[in-house]
Amino acid sequence: MFGLFSKKKKEPQEIFDYDFVSVDMHSHVLPGIDDGAQSVEESVVLIREMMALGIKKIIATPHIMADYYKNNATTINAALHTLTEYLKAENINIEVQAAAEHYYDEFFNKLIDDNELMLINNEYVLFELAFTSKPPNVIHTIQKITDKGLIPILAHPERYPYLTLQEAESMRSWGCRLQLNTISLTGYYGKEVKKSAEALVDAGVIDFISSDMHHPRHAHALKAALQTTYLKKLKEDGTLQNIHLL
Repeated sequence: MFGLFSKKKKEPQEIFDYDFVSVDMHSHVLPGIDDGAQSVEESVVLIREMMALGIKKIIATPHIMADYYKNNATTINAALHTLTEYLKAENINIEVQAAAEHYYDEFFNKLIDDNELMLINNEYVLFELAFTSKPPNVIHTIQKITDKGLIPILAHPERYPYLTLQEAESMRSWGCRLQLNTISLTGYYGKEVKKSAEALVDAGVIDFISSDMHHPRHAHALKAALQTTYLKKLKEDGTLQNIHLL
């Protein structure tokens, strides 16, 4: 009789962190040059949170936008130097490199033509699209990048409301890799973005995941994402390429 009222034994919950990817390759932790960390102290808060979640290497990717964040190799490398010196002084042992998140505009195409892109591991070109309307000639630009022996990566494809799964698959077929914002899986950006993120995972087209870290709220969502079934699916599928950036 007592068995009728006994509590059902819970299955043990799997516990894991981001050690399975190790490298966060899209973040805004460089101090004072875009809408991410505004000081080295803020940078360290974000970096400590990422380290606590299993990240072993951070590739900072500040915005390059012709009309807003006019960053270049000089400004980005100066911010990186400031940060790395501070990390050394604080005995925080993590490798931080710098590249950029390039905004898709006419200036982006000029950077491609002039070989002035800020690259991840001297090979990958991270870029983002406008959130409001589809830009023209994206496939042509992807071809320009791949013709130079480089690999384009589209940042957070799940966040563009106009981008269909078929279009994302087409971009990938032309040599573009796709990077999912991990926190999209938590609903951080809303239900529709979460739905799009899950569809991309189900389609097996996600090559990289990353935090897109700007502030502590992102850090909290990054931790929450570890409890999502879709992040577990990405881990189990074993197709993510982050770890190859070590």
